[in-house]
Amino acid sequence: MIASVIFVLLGFLFMDPLLYFFGTSEATIGFAHEYFAIVLAFMPAFMIGNSINSIIRADGSPAFAMVQTLAGAITNIALDPIFIFGFHWGMKGAAWATIIGQVITLAIGVVYLFRTKTFRLKLESFKLNMQVITNVIKLGISTFITQLAVVVITLVANIMLSKYGASSIYGADIPIATMGICSKVFSIVLNIAIGIIVGAQPILGYNIGAGKNERVKETFRLAATATVIVGIIITVIVEAFPDLFINLFGVDSELYLEFARITFRIFLLGVTLTCLVKIISIFFQAVGEPLKAAVVSLLRDLVLFVPLAIILPNFIGITGILWAAPIADVISVIVAVVLVRTFFRHLGVSKASTSSPLRIQKSHPGVIITISREHGSQGKKIGELVAKQLGIPYYYKELTALAAAESGLDKEYIKKVSSNDGEQISQELYLTTSPAKYAIEAQDAVLKEIAKQGSCVIVGRAADYVLRDQKNLLRVFIYAPKEMRVKNIMSMYGDDEKSATKNIDRSDKNRADYYSLISGQKWGDPRNYDLCIDASLGKEKVAELICSLAQK
Repeated sequence: MIASVIFVLLGFLFMDPLLYFFGTSEATIGFAHEYFAIVLAFMPAFMIGNSINSIIRADGSPAFAMVQTLAGAITNIALDPIFIFGFHWGMKGAAWATIIGQVITLAIGVVYLFRTKTFRLKLESFKLNMQVITNVIKLGISTFITQLAVVVITLVANIMLSKYGASSIYGADIPIATMGICSKVFSIVLNIAIGIIVGAQPILGYNIGAGKNERVKETFRLAATATVIVGIIITVIVEAFPDLFINLFGVDSELYLEFARITFRIFLLGVTLTCLVKIISIFFQAVGEPLKAAVVSLLRDLVLFVPLAIILPNFIGITGILWAAPIADVISVIVAVVLVRTFFRHLGVSKASTSSPLRIQKSHPGVIITISREHGSQGKKIGELVAKQLGIPYYYKELTALAAAESGLDKEYIKKVSSNDGEQISQELYLTTSPAKYAIEAQDAVLKEIAKQGSCVIVGRAADYVLRDQKNLLRVFIYAPKEMRVKNIMSMYGDDEKSATKNIDRSDKNRADYYSLISGQKWGDPRNYDLCIDASLGKEKVAELICSLAQK
């Protein structure tokens, strides 16, 4: 709501400059102004409705989310001819049809909020929490950049079309109008491809986590084949019969039809390759390679298309803007395919199904002790001492094998998600990928099952938060002076002082990222624990104090 209100205020304050900046001409400013003013006024309905749609899907109701989206879209489609032609409202009618559809989408979403599955909204739910907001911004930045790239492409294309169109026989308005309808068709084709790979995401994510690498390869091959077939069919139709698409949007003149045909045939020439690039980007996200996903996604749009659209018209005129798309498609698909082949080459063969002789141990009723710790503070050894003194089960490495046995995911993959080995350049981004989420969910399920069996000690895995509703829970955080931790790491792993310090900083950051993703809270914040204790007291003394508190 806050973001949408800011957009509304800025939009009305800078309306004309914005419209001219995006390619509006003197001939079309009246239409643009009329449409934009109405749509802008209802921007909060659009933004909140879309946000609720994501929440509905995350709550486990994708069918309802689809109904919500379709209801708004169908309303918009149905009202367009009524308002534009029936009521003779013209551009204003198109705007009102759009916002009524958005309001209906919002209304259906609000109705759902009273019948949610996994949460209940209260008045306090709307209190701003900067820690949560910060996490949302961090985890959403990748999607934001991808969406922003679409805006940048549209902006650059419109500016260049207006500039070079004005000096051509077509004028400024015809190129912008034809690019608009071409982009609509382009987005429909692209969304078919995205739908194919998004449908494959759960299969890819689960099987990469389960170590079923042959299934990952086969799923990708099927998705890529289906995408190529769709792309080729569309390409053939566009190249042979562009008028089929152009006539759907109306034809203004022979000059308009001429440039529309040129636009469709050149700009959509590489649409099959564009679709392949997009599915490869989403594929990398699904298999836990977010940085590769970002590279592939941004390469075609920002790195290649934008510079080409600016440079090529200097040599071949207005069609240079159109040729920027297929040239960018060819280069980006080559890079994307090389990255995929390299990924599969290192993926190896499928692993055998994970099995583990470990079982969750039955225990007596009593306190459940969760231990979070800074790297090098000897938290694992302290946890073992506590468990031994109290005569209760101890869980640390065992959690990986148990989660693998319970979920069918590969033990090494679960270990990778929970470890702090620093292999991931961006731990926060990595933890949001589909396979990482499956591993986290598997561990959470095992933690809750362990807690049902009675008193125990659990080290790590954000167990203090996962088990926060458990009775008799003692949440401990163990810290120590940096100098002591560095010496401990040097002793344990044979690192020099510099390497030990780097190891500690990296591991603590990864633990903080993991905890933040799971809980939305700050790792190490004293308010999240019942006891925070300095390990420099000595591990035996710390264990003794924890046992004493647990027994009381």
